[in-house]
Amino acid sequence: MMKAILIAAATILQAYLLGSVDTGILVSKFVYHDDVRNHGSGAAGMTNMLRTFGKKAAAMTATGDVLKGVLAVCIGRWLFHMLPADAGVSPYLGVYLAAIFAVLGFGFKGGKGVLVAAGAILAIQPVLLPFLAIIFLVCLIPTGMVSLGSVAMAALYPVLTIIYGSLQGYAAGDMLVCAIGSGFMSGMVIYMHRANIQRIREGKEYRFGKHNKK
Repeated sequence: MMKAILIAAATILQAYLLGSVDTGILVSKFVYHDDVRNHGSGAAGMTNMLRTFGKKAAAMTATGDVLKGVLAVCIGRWLFHMLPADAGVSPYLGVYLAAIFAVLGFGFKGGKGVLVAAGAILAIQPVLLPFLAIIFLVCLIPTGMVSLGSVAMAALYPVLTIIYGSLQGYAAGDMLVCAIGSGFMSGMVIYMHRANIQRIREGKEYRFGKHNKK
């Protein structure tokens, strides 16, 4: 029991610390010798990096954020594999603990956590990413709103997780962990977009390639 608690604590800690590394700030300072937080929306995410420094900066930021999610989940999986087979702990507990706290770490720095979550999903269930990408594009292309696509992806992620788990014949315990874990991830990302959701309602959200209403 104590070993399981220590492994869970180590998983949470490493994921939170990885999530707290701000890729956008590192790229803007060490590559562009500036601070992206002094420009645009004041955020250090991919969208503001794109508007401020261009596509290369956005790509580097996105790659770093995705890799944080991948690494956190891989470390969490490795740590939980140290538990004995008869411990009665779902193998998905480690990966979802890592995913949730990596997103929380990013959110604590003021980010939205979408790319970190995408990296985590890539490491947990890569088969879901193409479907989530389609959902994102269906929302983004007609509206130009990245935030709308992000919220839609987050909202539908638990649904896709449950469908996939059912098709794969997950055990009841694993299914429960996946449903709760994906639900937490979804809720966190949507909560971090609460200001964007309000601007969407007011017709004031930023739209790529379109003129915003004054």
